[in-house]
Amino acid sequence: MGMEQKRIYEQVGVAMTSRSYAEYEKMFVFNTEDLRGKHVLDVAGGASSFTAEACEKGIYAKASDPLYEKTAEAITEHGLQEIESVAAKMAKLVDVYDWTFYGSVEKHKAGRVASLHHFAKDFAGEKAASRYHTSMLPNLPFEADTFDLVLCSHFLFLYEEQFDFAFHIAALKELLRVCKQGGEVRIYPLLNFRTVPYIWLTDVINMLSELGYIVEKRKSSLPFLPNSEQYMCITK
Repeated sequence: MGMEQKRIYEQVGVAMTSRSYAEYEKMFVFNTEDLRGKHVLDVAGGASSFTAEACEKGIYAKASDPLYEKTAEAITEHGLQEIESVAAKMAKLVDVYDWTFYGSVEKHKAGRVASLHHFAKDFAGEKAASRYHTSMLPNLPFEADTFDLVLCSHFLFLYEEQFDFAFHIAALKELLRVCKQGGEVRIYPLLNFRTVPYIWLTDVINMLSELGYIVEKRKSSLPFLPNSEQYMCITK
């Protein structure tokens, strides 16, 4: 048991990742047809190509991240270094993950590189200023009731040791503030880096429920991290 406890993904600081639209589809289980013409926000979007791809599909998508104060070149350089680091860590933990979706460490890495370049091209484009917004939770630069769907992937809950309960509550309230009435906030995964549920998850659910929100744990479709079968959906 002691040895197993050591076989976890080691993360120092907040990672910058470049995930694809297809990964978001799997994590958050949405239908593209349902999102066309809707306003969607990717919070802590990093260098993911979700926003670029979503806009290409007729979705009014935006992303927010403190990373966006940097240039496309700087983000790409940092992103490629991060991808190499991630691949090296995963190579030591191959048997820990479910590779049904990604196939292998090499394919996972190739997908990250492709998403990074897709993002960088859009970030350097003429529409970048309206799509990518430099900001850090719990403060988002948007009016209240702006988005039909607000997504937050691999940030809240995951960094349990770096961000306390008060931060999580403030961040969740901010996500809900910019979400339209009747809209949804979706968060994935519900785990920390030890792949166990976020320690205050029940408290979060109870607090949000008391505030009048509908909180559900729904089945996710991205088999990769151990115990990551669910995402949280909060209906405003």
